[in-house]
Amino acid sequence: MSSFFVRKSWWKILSFVLLAYTIIGGFLLDVPRLPILNESIRNLYFHVCMWFGMMILFIVSFIYSIKYLRTSNHRNDIFASKFAAVGSLFGILGYATGTIWANYTWITDQNQSLANVLKEPKLIGAAIALLIYGAYFVLRGSFTDIDKRARVSAVYNIFAFAMLFPSIWIIPRLVGSLHPGAPGSESGNPALNFNDIDSRLRIVFYPAIIGWTLLGVWIATIKIRLQLLKDKTLINV
Repeated sequence: MSSFFVRKSWWKILSFVLLAYTIIGGFLLDVPRLPILNESIRNLYFHVCMWFGMMILFIVSFIYSIKYLRTSNHRNDIFASKFAAVGSLFGILGYATGTIWANYTWITDQNQSLANVLKEPKLIGAAIALLIYGAYFVLRGSFTDIDKRARVSAVYNIFAFAMLFPSIWIIPRLVGSLHPGAPGSESGNPALNFNDIDSRLRIVFYPAIIGWTLLGVWIATIKIRLQLLKDKTLINV
């Protein structure tokens, strides 16, 4: 029984171990002392890694929406909606941790005004992307017909995913930005330029991405099972 549990749930155990390592190592292990970032660079293991997890979850949701349009299988619609929900949760957490990070780097260390921070293209783009996905759930709630809701939601989910890249990755890189790695940035990019990332960051950064992503998948599978049970109950009434 125990060996069966381990074989079936190994990835859940791995998620727990990696996140425990991320939290402990993220706060206790040594990090490079970069200008402006200083100790706040530890937020890399949370803010950036959550966004990586968000992107992976949105990709999975996008794939299931395409599968629904091809097969009209209701399970694919459930998978798409739940992965999008958890991806949005990670996006909100990533946005919140990024805002906190900006408060201690852009405002405190760079003496930027709050108005400049609020006009930051990366923050605006991220907010737009999250609002687009928020509209996805509002749209789903506006339909009572299950099949119509699933079809319209699948099409909109594909549109939301297509808008994710220009709003977060492309447009903010075409304009001046305070964000590391962008044109006009005064600080380095310790995360997205993998050739420059410090080895002290790598030993936590990569496991953190895997850990947060597996946690997102774990939460999504729980939500999917609950929804399938709910649908089965309604059918049997």
